[in-house]
Amino acid sequence: MLSSEDNPSQSKNFEFNNYKSLVSAEIELIQRVFEIRHFFSNSPDSERIVQPILQRISKIQSEKLILEKKFNLI
Repeated sequence: MLSSEDNPSQSKNFEFNNYKSLVSAEIELIQRVFEIRHFFSNSPDSERIVQPILQRISKIQSEKLILEKKFNLI
């Protein structure tokens, strides 16, 4: 049986599925940030809660950028 390294098509398919998962995760996390900011408006806890989520969004965007360059999406 061929591993994904031996089969370029399978490897690209895996990477593209990873890209789709990153896009979905990014959208979901952005929605969560909006919800938190809405429900905790005028609360000092809002930014404390949101900060780790924003850091994760930034990490996802970096991972996405690598794949976007690889697939010539940008």
